[in-house]
Amino acid sequence: MAAKPARSNLYSGLRVGARNWEHCVLYMQGESRLIVPLKKFKMQSLEREPSNIYFLYFSSFRGAIYSLELLLIVIVQVDGSNVSVYEDRTSRFFPPQPRPPKMPGLVPGDSGFTDDSEDSFQELSNSSSRRFNILCSGDKDGNICFSIFGIFPIGKINIHSVSLFQLHHSHLNCRLLSASIHKVALSKDLCNLVVLCSGEVVEHGIESNGLLGFHSLVLDTSIFWNRKKELYQVALQASSIEDLTEVIQTSFSVMSKQWNDAMRTFHEKFNSLSTLIANHGLDSTPEEEFISLLCGARISPPLHQFLVQSIGEAGLKRLTKLVCGAAKDLQQILLDHVQPAAEIIVFRMGELRGLSRWRARYHNIGLDEILIENATEKAGMLLVQIQRCMIILSSVTQQFSNFFSWLLKSTRTLLSEPSDQLLPFSSELVIVFLKFLYDQDPIKQLLESSEIECNIGVDLETAERVKELVQFGGFSDTEYLRRTLAEEFLQMVSSLKEAFDMPFSTMSKKILCKDLIPLFPLESSQKDGPSNIAVSISFYKDSADDCLNHEECQERMTGYMLFKIPDKSFPNISNCIGIARGFVRGFGSSENEEISLEAALFSVPDGYNCVDLSLYKEGQIILLLNETASISESTGSSCLMLVQACDLPFVSLPSSSNLSSWKLDELVDSVMCLNSENERVRGILHSAVAPLAVSASRGVACVFAARKRALVYILEEDEDEMSDSE
Repeated sequence: MAAKPARSNLYSGLRVGARNWEHCVLYMQGESRLIVPLKKFKMQSLEREPSNIYFLYFSSFRGAIYSLELLLIVIVQVDGSNVSVYEDRTSRFFPPQPRPPKMPGLVPGDSGFTDDSEDSFQELSNSSSRRFNILCSGDKDGNICFSIFGIFPIGKINIHSVSLFQLHHSHLNCRLLSASIHKVALSKDLCNLVVLCSGEVVEHGIESNGLLGFHSLVLDTSIFWNRKKELYQVALQASSIEDLTEVIQTSFSVMSKQWNDAMRTFHEKFNSLSTLIANHGLDSTPEEEFISLLCGARISPPLHQFLVQSIGEAGLKRLTKLVCGAAKDLQQILLDHVQPAAEIIVFRMGELRGLSRWRARYHNIGLDEILIENATEKAGMLLVQIQRCMIILSSVTQQFSNFFSWLLKSTRTLLSEPSDQLLPFSSELVIVFLKFLYDQDPIKQLLESSEIECNIGVDLETAERVKELVQFGGFSDTEYLRRTLAEEFLQMVSSLKEAFDMPFSTMSKKILCKDLIPLFPLESSQKDGPSNIAVSISFYKDSADDCLNHEECQERMTGYMLFKIPDKSFPNISNCIGIARGFVRGFGSSENEEISLEAALFSVPDGYNCVDLSLYKEGQIILLLNETASISESTGSSCLMLVQACDLPFVSLPSSSNLSSWKLDELVDSVMCLNSENERVRGILHSAVAPLAVSASRGVACVFAARKRALVYILEEDEDEMSDSE
């Protein structure tokens, strides 16, 4: 075999993150990038280099003139899976991220949100193969929120402000008024969002003669699929950063409480000295009395009474233990919680800063380089402030300990007791304590934010040195040392919020309306009552036989909408349920592609009333029915009915640009009546109430019966035959 070429000119810095070896991106020496199937190569050897870079040696490449070349490849995932290949490097350099400290005074078992059993973001941070998922939620005010992993907000829209101008190529600019969301469902491919809502469709600027009723709104959310890898990386870092800021904030709260409790006890004890001085008719201050005693002058009666009777040796020892113990606890919290959290924040912000500089991929999702750079600098400033706080805290602890040692020795001298075994003290530190710490609290100043801006003094030499460091990559804000630790933390949180709000607002603007389907009319008294209309939405993969290949079949999704139609919506029909299904292309579908919609209407058997409904497995419907002859919840009965959707008379609804007519008008004359003898029915001995909860993966349904009892029923005859369609 020929000698292997040198590696110095190879493209560097790429990582192997996926496990699909069917396709690869090839970077050849002196050549442009190629994307070819890996099976065209005859692999001779494989070597793994640091940072997960693979060097492969091939003897030939069919279809090209290359003979023996050294190839650097990056495996990419092309099978349509939504598993990200991004590797979180934080665990390489840092231990597991810290938890919030426990609030003092809590008994075991009452640790609140700081319970050790909660892993917080631990699993999220350590799992580089976590599936990318988005939580979608809607409310009665028309707001729809999107959150990656259910914790990181990535978008928000309001259906009142959604423009329907481009729908059906209509020349009218329409919008929804007084819309209330009943149900939202995001397709499994993240490309389509179906919203079932009640409201009035009106032409912009014309508030009368609108179409008041129940509508299906389809939103284009393909940006989530198209940018899922970028969003995954940003959400992974940002979610952990937000969690770490909560750790720091909780730590500051715990530290403030412990220190304030200790200082409150200290001042309560020593304030009695001021009272004794006033009672003896003296015009001095406690600091002057202590300085006089330190300098060897005769002790005054009030100070003698304070040291010997008011506080005594035992009181001084308890106070020393309390104050110095609180200071040591603060130091431990800084070392175990605050500093590690700040260090990880700085590292993760550095990762985001690197991503923000890749404008071709991350600018489109709103990762702004300038905002991320500013937030990164604020995080670095916070780390410096933490170091300064530790130095100040150490100095304060030393001075308190020195002051108490001197007082203890003075008290024993007044009591004519031996003091040889006591710790030595420094007279200079006692003077510094009385001048700067006796009636001042620099620790409280650092930890607690105040509406009044606190300007910490910085000597001229330090200020000049900070300005000089700007030329060598130092912080551009040279005034950060004049701020307190709490103020610096608030500035960092504000800059993080500003940086993370940019992807939120950018993604919100990219969620567009795809289609609006008017289903059935509603009376004005019905549109504000979402609980009166039972609805269900689900998406299933289409297994039609006319798919060209397996990949195309996987891309095609069938969305099902199931809803109970109020009796007053259409004349001459009652106790009616509607179902609609539409074929939606997800991956790379055309923006102008119309949804093929089919619908059917059916009524429940006589003698029953539909309480709630739910889509079950693909092609199956679960109905919760109550007997209409029931006098009360305790005396009636109900049942669960399983209906096969394939037995329903679906009718194709033609696409129309007319938004002034109801889609289900054409099906009023073809309502199918269900027969309980032809369907699978599970009887319930009690009257049931909404809601009905159904799990397709477990094959069970939960029904709420009389007296608020929850009943669980197995829907499958064989519990082992479970489906993953949910």
